[in-house]
Amino acid sequence: MRRILVVDDDPALCRSLELQLRLLGYRVETSLNVGEGLEKTRTFMPDLLLLDINLPDGSGLKALPGFMKIMGGKPVIIITGETGNKMVVEAMHSGAWDYLKKPLDLEEITRVLDKVSDRSIQVEPSPAGPDVLDIHEFVGENSSIVDLHKQIGLLARSRVTVLIKGESGTGKELIARILHETSSPGQPFVDLNCSAVVPTLLESEFFGHEKGAFTGADRTKVGKLEYAGQGTVFLDEIGDMPRNLQTKLLRVLQEEEFVRVGGLEQIPFQARIIAATHHDLHDLIDKKLFREDLYYRLAVSTLSLPPLRERLEDIPHLVQHLLRKQAERHGLAIRSITCSALQQLQAYHWPGNVRELENVLTRAAALTKGTIIDSCDLQIGNGAAAATEEEPVDLSLAEVEKNYICRVLKANCWNISRSAISLAISPTTLRKKIKDYRLTAL
Repeated sequence: MRRILVVDDDPALCRSLELQLRLLGYRVETSLNVGEGLEKTRTFMPDLLLLDINLPDGSGLKALPGFMKIMGGKPVIIITGETGNKMVVEAMHSGAWDYLKKPLDLEEITRVLDKVSDRSIQVEPSPAGPDVLDIHEFVGENSSIVDLHKQIGLLARSRVTVLIKGESGTGKELIARILHETSSPGQPFVDLNCSAVVPTLLESEFFGHEKGAFTGADRTKVGKLEYAGQGTVFLDEIGDMPRNLQTKLLRVLQEEEFVRVGGLEQIPFQARIIAATHHDLHDLIDKKLFREDLYYRLAVSTLSLPPLRERLEDIPHLVQHLLRKQAERHGLAIRSITCSALQQLQAYHWPGNVRELENVLTRAAALTKGTIIDSCDLQIGNGAAAATEEEPVDLSLAEVEKNYICRVLKANCWNISRSAISLAISPTTLRKKIKDYRLTAL
């Protein structure tokens, strides 16, 4: 892979990428719009395409199928300054090989190029879907969240079974709904909490029952698996499913058919299974509480959701999203949140994750007397405001700066570009401070 085409409407970015990539030994051409980009793709025949989304003569995302057709299976990487994650899902679902967010980091681009060079890439465009995905967004700029959306876009091309892992309150059901709406829009989404249904009724909820199958069965009932049709069955808290029902679910996944309770007719199962759990299923397997063979049937593909304490830099984005959501749902006139309140939210460890954050903000929005949430409006943890992390008073200014830079780097997983934005300094200045303070990621 030697030829790279950059399609972006920012001449300075194009020139910068051209100079940096040529120093790495690549032949580079640039285009500033969709039309010119399509023509150069035909004539230059690049091995890799870097494509912006917002271009003067159209959307790079809508033009993606056309670029991919000309590229003939060679990788297309989306680059954009958009902060939302819906486009990540749509781009990956449409066949993009990767998705990079601006400001671009040369180290990140180099890693992607190395990854592309190490593999034989054959990317086929997926069937055209809706122009705009009508889905709730899983908010976040953390690299793990962006990667999660990439995986969703890729999984939406198939019907494989998916297991979602994550602590309570991290958004497992939301991820399941996003995956469903991306892959099976218009089809039923059937959710069943395995820990909230009476065990004796769980089998009937799953498979349905025939009239007279047991006392009180005065009519035939369609079960969740049958009602889902070609949509999605979301099994929340799969780790709490009774072991006898695990055996029956395993048979459904193996045979792709089932029988209603008290019935004889084999009913085909056509839906996709998405399961979720906050348990360590391997631990349950060791304790003989969960079938190992069912685990491997469910974990064909696995999505892991990070806890909120591992992505504290996403809290400002989440706060904005959740306050807007509460304003629409409850008619609350909250417009913003003070910096001190935001710092207080970022200093807390959030055992209840995003669900707890939403509850804290809802309570604060309902009780505040004005239109701005302040520190005194927050009740975190056991009803008391969480104190922000303070530095000892005997530290020098340089030591305070060093400690603060360390926290910001850690919160951003040592991503230089994102950390520099958080610190309001340039990446060059940040690298100098890292060298001066002898900071390491260990």
